[in-house]
Amino acid sequence: MHPSSAAPPVALPADLPPPPRPSHPAVVGLDRSAATLEARDVSAWFGDRQVLDRVSLTMEARKVTALIGPSGCGKSTFLRILNRMHELVPSASMAGEVLLDRADIYEEQRRLTDARRNIGMVFQKPNPFPAMSIYDNVVAGLKLTGTRTGREAKDHLVEECLTRAGLWSEVADRLRSPGGALSGGQQQRLCIARALAIRPRVLLMDEPCSALDPTSTHRIEATIAELRSEVTIVIVTHNMQQARRVSDYTAFFLASHGTPGAIVEHGPTGAMFEEPQDSRTSDYVSGRFG
Repeated sequence: MHPSSAAPPVALPADLPPPPRPSHPAVVGLDRSAATLEARDVSAWFGDRQVLDRVSLTMEARKVTALIGPSGCGKSTFLRILNRMHELVPSASMAGEVLLDRADIYEEQRRLTDARRNIGMVFQKPNPFPAMSIYDNVVAGLKLTGTRTGREAKDHLVEECLTRAGLWSEVADRLRSPGGALSGGQQQRLCIARALAIRPRVLLMDEPCSALDPTSTHRIEATIAELRSEVTIVIVTHNMQQARRVSDYTAFFLASHGTPGAIVEHGPTGAMFEEPQDSRTSDYVSGRFG
């Protein structure tokens, strides 16, 4: 794939993730399983400024991959490339491939909505639709992706997704209340529930706990632990303890002296933190820089 600036399509809420258990009425078109996501030689630019240089990484199905590294090393840009959000920026371009089960999501015949349906995203700042009810927030993604379902199936889906996001017990009696009235931590869990409703095969999380208190962070980490058996998760985090707690694999990104971001080292999380092969990785995970 050659670098090319993409015209920005209409922005859709992209923070949407995994398949619920099939114990309730079916939602048409949502029978999908976790998938392996592979980036091959991904480079990225904003105008003439290159921010990523030939990044290759395999994110295994039903595993959690943490992306760590100092600010400005391209982690969030890489994450947004994984579900085609990078192209929303008018000056942005990229090269390389992103393969979902060995099929490139950037192939010309593939629609943007297909990528968003399969690869959901939760952002750093919670972004529920503030005037929309909790219930309608959860099912909002169904309409945006053209998914048909009946009222009974929606009711079950809302309960299931809110339960899996660790929020059901707190909001079950006020589903018609505005999502914007929830606390910050609750709003983030509502966004996760909204993501779960379209059952993507991969869930991307861009520092989902950075603005949350320790209790809310613990709840979201517990949600990640539950979801890992059903959906592939890729999480950007600056919290080294969080990376160790939640991830199976870790990739360390670094950019320095004007060079674009690249992966210094990646592998099983235990090895990355306990026996890193590169001194720069050792310095970063031990807090000696970054």
